[in-house]
Amino acid sequence: MTIEQRFDVSFVGAMALREKQIQQNYRPIIGVHKWFARRPGTLFRALLLAEFGNDRLDRTFFRSNDFSGIRIADPFMGGGTPLIEANRLGCDVHGFDINPMAAWIVRREIEQLDIDAYRRTAHGLINELRADLEPHYLTACPLYGDAEIPVKSFLWVKVLHCRACARPFDLFPGYVLAENRRHPKNVLVCPACGDLNEVEDKRMPGHCGTCGAALRQQGPARRGRCDCPHCGQSNVYPGEARRPLGHRLFAIEYHNPKRKAGHRGRFFKKPDAEDLARVAAACQRWEQLTPRFVPDEEVPPGDETDRLRRWGYARYRDMFNPRQLLGLELSCRLISGIDDRPTRDALATNLSDLLRYQNLLCRYDTMALKALDIFSVHGFPVGLVQCESNLLGIIAASGANVGSGGWSNIVEKYIRAKRYCEAPYEVRRHGSRNVRVPVRGEWIGEKLNGRRRSVTLHCESATKAWLAPESLDAVFTDPPYFGNVQYGELMDFCYVWLRRLVGDEAEGFDRTSTRSPDELTGNVTAERSLEHFAEGLSEVYSRMAVALKPGGPLAFTFHHNKLEAYYAVGMAILDAGLVCTASFPCPAEMGGSIHIHGTTSSIIDTVFVCRASEPAEAGWHADSPEQLAAIVSDDLAALAATGRQATPGDTRCIVFGHLTRLAVRQLRRGWNRVLPTTKKIAALADAVGAFGDAEGIAKQAATKEVSATRLGPLFDAAASRQEA
Repeated sequence: MTIEQRFDVSFVGAMALREKQIQQNYRPIIGVHKWFARRPGTLFRALLLAEFGNDRLDRTFFRSNDFSGIRIADPFMGGGTPLIEANRLGCDVHGFDINPMAAWIVRREIEQLDIDAYRRTAHGLINELRADLEPHYLTACPLYGDAEIPVKSFLWVKVLHCRACARPFDLFPGYVLAENRRHPKNVLVCPACGDLNEVEDKRMPGHCGTCGAALRQQGPARRGRCDCPHCGQSNVYPGEARRPLGHRLFAIEYHNPKRKAGHRGRFFKKPDAEDLARVAAACQRWEQLTPRFVPDEEVPPGDETDRLRRWGYARYRDMFNPRQLLGLELSCRLISGIDDRPTRDALATNLSDLLRYQNLLCRYDTMALKALDIFSVHGFPVGLVQCESNLLGIIAASGANVGSGGWSNIVEKYIRAKRYCEAPYEVRRHGSRNVRVPVRGEWIGEKLNGRRRSVTLHCESATKAWLAPESLDAVFTDPPYFGNVQYGELMDFCYVWLRRLVGDEAEGFDRTSTRSPDELTGNVTAERSLEHFAEGLSEVYSRMAVALKPGGPLAFTFHHNKLEAYYAVGMAILDAGLVCTASFPCPAEMGGSIHIHGTTSSIIDTVFVCRASEPAEAGWHADSPEQLAAIVSDDLAALAATGRQATPGDTRCIVFGHLTRLAVRQLRRGWNRVLPTTKKIAALADAVGAFGDAEGIAKQAATKEVSATRLGPLFDAAASRQEA
């Protein structure tokens, strides 16, 4: 039995859905460093067990397994999920990625690390930083009179100079600092004097308790315009900004460990003169320092980076304030002086990950009352209110971290990740509780207690990869999703710092940017089209197909809101000489993710399973839109059993996946891979279009109550057109 027979949508989907809600608890390994759109580890574990296991998934999933001698490749390793899961099961793994940050991160995930030595060195580094920098992260508590209390977050608002009177003014989009979800009352900033006011009803906030001015939620800055409060002139922002706008510190959230137990809610304050003096002292220290590690690279044009450039961020260093630059520079100096290479590399990785919170593009979540890292929306959001987190981190008397975004948070996360490598576990649901199930005998890495596994990682495009023919037992991957996330543009934000710290000895670090013209993403700035994506994916799949042993699977995940992207997927499968033997839905994202919530985006991937030939007992087929709607209806029922009620976007993507599978199956006979890409994509479009309207099938599937049956071939007319 193989994936086609053993894969259980309801079982795997339920596991994947729960994992994505709290992924760092299910798979702490992801805490090594941020990567984008990581697929659930539970999904790829299930695929591996379904292909190479010898029992039902629900039995093998929580047991120790050993697939020594099996060789697995991932041509788009990204954050490394398929490779990590295969390595954990004892497989020899080969990974490729064109992005040097991906290769660096996966290497740090898999390499062996002396955790105790790392912890001692990391805590020593934090203690040195704390002795030097802690005064810059303290404040006084006006409520109880306590001095030298640690600050959690500094809140800044952008400032614009009026084009008429030249006087500065704040660009507040709103005056709500905190909502009454995790704090007893709403906290509003007074538009007149800037004092903080706690009110019961933010819709009727009343007047400022200090100056008597009317309080309000809505700020003056809206849709790129703001009237000057001094002269009334209407100003545009960012306009033709040649440098970033200035910022003003307007609020502080702090942690008072002495009073926390008897205090309701959080601690907020308006900055006082001493707070402003601390800011000035940090600026003065930075001005007197000659930086060795702060990058001076320019921000190049790009689909994502053009937003930064419009706001005047010409260089990557422009996105940090002097206190952040000071702390990061001193951190780099300490790391560079560490002799032990693995520990130094681990701490360099920590600093790179820390950058997500230590910049002036982070925002403050007024409901959750926490900092949002720069990549929370998989882009470069430039807001008007910024959040600066405590660089050092705050540790409570219990030993737990308070807040996020500091050195102590990053180090704790890294230790959890590497401990998980030595003793991985699964999470099983028992009633309303999640229970960890140790899986003794499995481990992640190249070596442990004298045992070794083969791990080969390449920072190169898989379009140029070479693997010996018939040398792989399987290929598992999560390919690029055409145009959704510009990984290269985003990862340069970390890479320019990491490269300064570790030098160019790491593979791929001789490049000044992680970007590459060979990236398989759609990109308007780089003029990379659907055809570029299709041709690159085709080349990769073709190379992997040659390397696969007879009958071995190439299984991958994919979803996109546009059907056109699936034509590229179909073309790649056909060009590789493969047939799609199954397609399964599986949750792959967290519905509440900031970059997804409130959109029509789907959280459901299609898992495509492809082989060189179709088994005699093939998967679901359909001859009509009605029959396909019945198949999709079964998928929706299986997803419902996981707790996911499919949205219209989910259903649409499931339909797209099945249409692609069926089109590939029919067009395979007579497929001509040497035809121009535009004609091959058109053939896929014709085949899908000839079958029926995808939206109509999706709507019909959502109301179906019948089960699908195994049916015969389809698309004969479309196939004959392609052959012609």
